[in-house]
Amino acid sequence: MENFAKTSDRPGGTEENGAAWDTAPYPVVVVDADGAVRQANHAAGVLFPDAHPGARLTEVVPRWLSAAHHRGFLPHQVGDGAGAPPPAVSGPVGDRVYEAHPTRHDDGGVVWWFVDDTDHRLATDALRVERERTAFLAEASNLLLSSLNLERCMDVTARLAARYLADAALVIVPRSGRRHPVTVCAHGGEPRRARLAVDSSEVPGLTEALQGFPPVPSRWIDPASAPDWVVPEGFGEVGSLVVTPLPGHGVPAGALVLLRRVGRASFNADEEVFARLFAARAGAAMSTARLYAEQASITEILMRELLPPPLHHVDGVEFAGGYRPSADEERIGGDFYDVHPATAEGEESLAVLGDVCGKGLEAAVLTGKIRNTLHALLPMADDHQRVLRLLNGALLDSRHTRFVTLVLASAVRRDGNVRLRLTSAGHPRPLIVRADGRIEEADTKGMLVGALPRIEAHTHTTELAPGESCLLFTDGITEARGGPLGDELFGEERLHAALTECAGIPAEAIVERVRMLVSEWLGTGRHDDMAVVAITAPRGAHLSAVGGHGRGRFTA
Repeated sequence: MENFAKTSDRPGGTEENGAAWDTAPYPVVVVDADGAVRQANHAAGVLFPDAHPGARLTEVVPRWLSAAHHRGFLPHQVGDGAGAPPPAVSGPVGDRVYEAHPTRHDDGGVVWWFVDDTDHRLATDALRVERERTAFLAEASNLLLSSLNLERCMDVTARLAARYLADAALVIVPRSGRRHPVTVCAHGGEPRRARLAVDSSEVPGLTEALQGFPPVPSRWIDPASAPDWVVPEGFGEVGSLVVTPLPGHGVPAGALVLLRRVGRASFNADEEVFARLFAARAGAAMSTARLYAEQASITEILMRELLPPPLHHVDGVEFAGGYRPSADEERIGGDFYDVHPATAEGEESLAVLGDVCGKGLEAAVLTGKIRNTLHALLPMADDHQRVLRLLNGALLDSRHTRFVTLVLASAVRRDGNVRLRLTSAGHPRPLIVRADGRIEEADTKGMLVGALPRIEAHTHTTELAPGESCLLFTDGITEARGGPLGDELFGEERLHAALTECAGIPAEAIVERVRMLVSEWLGTGRHDDMAVVAITAPRGAHLSAVGGHGRGRFTA
């Protein structure tokens, strides 16, 4: 080897260069034009123990390096050896990864410098994995938060877990009744839902996971013990299995079961930790969806009691009503109406239409209380003033600081006509539509309810001949702003003009007419709650034609 070190015509040129290579921290292998090793420094000798001078390079280095040298430097590949060398190449040497950098010399020889790239590659791979996982968690969060439906959240959880974490995934939520809702998805497939009467104790750790306890490490679970209901049809033999809880808001949202087939690497500790990170996001989304469903169910039940009812023909009198809240996305507000049928033949039915100060849910709650109070006062309905006084006292004694305006209308059919008693308490006066198209304002007025200790009101009595009607309405109708410029009130004149054209038509048609005109006037503008009730003395044909039920909601 000393002869090579002292030969001035070898690549590298001088004895000093050879000594420098031998002390270099990087492995260096010098190869001649025929592919034989000329020199290997001490570091290269440690890396390639058989790299002695004269040995063939292909016999002492890994195949990836000999192939790169063969492609770039052997004469029968590049002719006279003057071709451009290949770029640096890399590959494994033992349990490490090295980059090999070639340098060509004029005599056709090549110097290979080796740089240990293992740590850099490990760091690069770790960074790539973390970026992929971060992107996956971001995608999962977006998809999971895009729906407040529990079943869809379960579908998304199972699909994402099967796509990125395992070969198949099951999402199991606490049982409803005697069965557990389950969603199962295999890699590349679509989620399938089922309700299974399963014994969670058959899967190690599942009972604990459903109760929110920490997961059991997968190495403690024998995959062969997995029951048939856990394994998707056609999945094959289970090689490894992970069970992790889906933590929710205060209560567990369920459990996630991950399956991998035999032949694929088992779950390691790092993958289990990542599965728990995903499960935390999925559990939060599922818990939110469950809470939303429960609250929506409660709200729906309460709404049924707060929404205005459908109106009927009562003892030969037509009633129709319509309601529209101030915000189209809401369902309830401060305007309301009710019709209480007579309890005995020949007695009056009571219609009530009111407007609670304010809008939204708080006004709707007071609306519900007022309606219940009025229902309790029905035995006194023949005395409007007494009903108003008692209602006024009930509101003053409550915690509410809001007041209400309303109108009471008692109606009974006698000899073909409808006798009406109308009492307004701080409310717009009812309008009478006569058979010839004339519009009359009922001569009634009174104080609003729930503001002062004493209340006074005047009752007006009138009769409706067949085809004549009475319209009760809230100020949201007349104060609806719209028109060409969007800021003009609909006003009483337009309402009177609209009702003039409603002479002789059924109550339902009157409500629809008012609804249509006000909606056209509003356009897309903002408005207050609006309610309207029509009371009509029907002609014989109208009574059978309308059918018995009016529309209970004023829609746009």
